[in-house]
Amino acid sequence: MKKRQMYFRMITASLLRRRSRMIVALLSVAIGAAILSGLVTIYIDVPRQMGAQFRNYGANMIFTPADGSFTSEDITNGASYIDSKDIVGVTPYRYESVRIHELPVMAAGTDMEQVKLTSPYWSVEGGYPTGSGQLLLGASLAEKFRLGVGDEVTVSYTPEFKDRGSDETVLDNTADMKVEGILETGGPEEDYVYLRMSDLEELTGISGKTDLAELSISAKSDKLKEYAEKISSSVPAVSARLVKRVTESESTVLTKLQALVLLVTVIVLALTMICVATTMTAVVAERRREIGLRKAIGASNSGIIKEFMGEGMLLGAVGGIIGSVLGFVFAQQISINVFSSSISFMPLLVPITILVSVAVTGISCLLPVRSATQIEPALVLKGE
Repeated sequence: MKKRQMYFRMITASLLRRRSRMIVALLSVAIGAAILSGLVTIYIDVPRQMGAQFRNYGANMIFTPADGSFTSEDITNGASYIDSKDIVGVTPYRYESVRIHELPVMAAGTDMEQVKLTSPYWSVEGGYPTGSGQLLLGASLAEKFRLGVGDEVTVSYTPEFKDRGSDETVLDNTADMKVEGILETGGPEEDYVYLRMSDLEELTGISGKTDLAELSISAKSDKLKEYAEKISSSVPAVSARLVKRVTESESTVLTKLQALVLLVTVIVLALTMICVATTMTAVVAERRREIGLRKAIGASNSGIIKEFMGEGMLLGAVGGIIGSVLGFVFAQQISINVFSSSISFMPLLVPITILVSVAVTGISCLLPVRSATQIEPALVLKGE
């Protein structure tokens, strides 16, 4: 135990005697460790962060009928094959042609609460329908009919009969509804009128019918494909397919971002090694006479190697500890500023960062230590 204490005191005293040089090396290790810890944290957390951001662009999976029609129960069965923790929202849609001011428009019955989850990019002036007799009107239709939030409108629907040749007078189903909100998306959604599913079923007199369902799922593209294949093969009434413009874009951006993070990490570690190696080389050059004297009185090469490697690894350990703390702060700031969300602390990264820092400084010391062992005592003590 005393031998170890003496060894520790010897290397710490050596570092303190050359504190100006060692502070530079310590700072380089700490900065390298901070960037390493921060970027690895971001690298691990990027899929979740990117997934959350891409969910703002809409659904990434669609359920359509495999045999012409399906029900809400079929949608529920299909969604049951997806891990509940991965599901952000499941929104059913049913489309019917209705009339407003005697002009035909396309109406979509849906679940308004689920729409908020699967289509967060929708911009609504006013609010979403929350009760019976309310509707959400697309901006194009609102402009066409000169309607605004709070206006009353009559929606009519003509029931379909098998006997088209009948002379029987067919009366329209009508409902007086209030425009609760105006929808702006810059896309085709502005040409639709959106009703609560129960209101559309009451207007048409037909319940249980669904044309498609949009799903927002927080998962990687490979897992999404696995889900789609499993659902299509396990639920006969449902055909699951991915929205490629969302899933492929997410996969491409994620791959490039992770590659960039990895490249920057490697470059930073290389620069850290160069800085530590340069500092230790200068220390060895400064201590040539000391090393020569020690070798002249019997010090072995292994003893000199242990001392210099101990100094380097101690620098690495201290720098790794400092870098772990700074790295989390660094990653947190990037996450808040770029993704507008915080990240959780990963305790396992602390020992990993310290070990990597020790390994980097150890490798950096190899060449300076090798030059220290090649010092000839006789030449150095003669001043050559």
